[in-house]
Amino acid sequence: MPENNDDLTLLIDAARAAGEIAARHWKRDPEVWHKADDAGPVTEADLAIDKMLTAELTGARPDYGWLSEETADTPARLSDTKTFIIDPIDGTRAFIEGSKDFAHSLAIAEQGQITAAVVFLPMSDKLYCATLGGGATLNGAPLSASSQHEDENATILTAKPNLSPQWWPGGVPAIDRQFRSSLAYRLALVAQGRFDGMVTFRDSWEWDIAAGALIATEAGAAVTDRLGAALQFNNPHPKTPGVLAAAPKLHERLLARIIPPA
Repeated sequence: MPENNDDLTLLIDAARAAGEIAARHWKRDPEVWHKADDAGPVTEADLAIDKMLTAELTGARPDYGWLSEETADTPARLSDTKTFIIDPIDGTRAFIEGSKDFAHSLAIAEQGQITAAVVFLPMSDKLYCATLGGGATLNGAPLSASSQHEDENATILTAKPNLSPQWWPGGVPAIDRQFRSSLAYRLALVAQGRFDGMVTFRDSWEWDIAAGALIATEAGAAVTDRLGAALQFNNPHPKTPGVLAAAPKLHERLLARIIPPA
């Protein structure tokens, strides 16, 4: 079995175990704390899942580095050939509100590239998976991104502030805006073809987007940062300059509005 598939099996098993922990806390008034510097909420479920994933994943792959939203970062991962990039719960606010639209985001990076990825929505039993060069699936069925060419009326997942004219020197596109709180889920929905694209102009933490980026790419979407550059992972400062993911022709059209030709 290819090594990527071994890693994918490990991530799938870990994601399902994370889902079991999340289910025990969901809609049961979990304890919530608020992070410093307005970095958002964290719940007892986030921390319990992070602890379990750290033990299970690094126990299985002790030579892999570790990067997780809920674990203090260290430079040690930068010297490792492969690194886990994990968000125990992406969409914590949705989780707190009792929405099903939160996800566990698990990925493995090798030399800046994601090689195996899982986005799991436990309360909807949606398991999105991908390996580098191996395609993307939802609950085992192959995924294919949208073939939308035009930006007008394209269905785009994005927060309302991202449609401010300051971001679109070439003109704000006349899109059908939709929203999901989890960036990982947004990328997975683009992979599924449920939506034509997604965009966030805010700098994005790697753990929010690593898994979804590979899933969307393997489904045929174009995925870059907000300036059109390829995404790289396991950076010393693990943030990217936003994300733009869409059907390839649509991606070109949106990028031309963000960065108009000289």
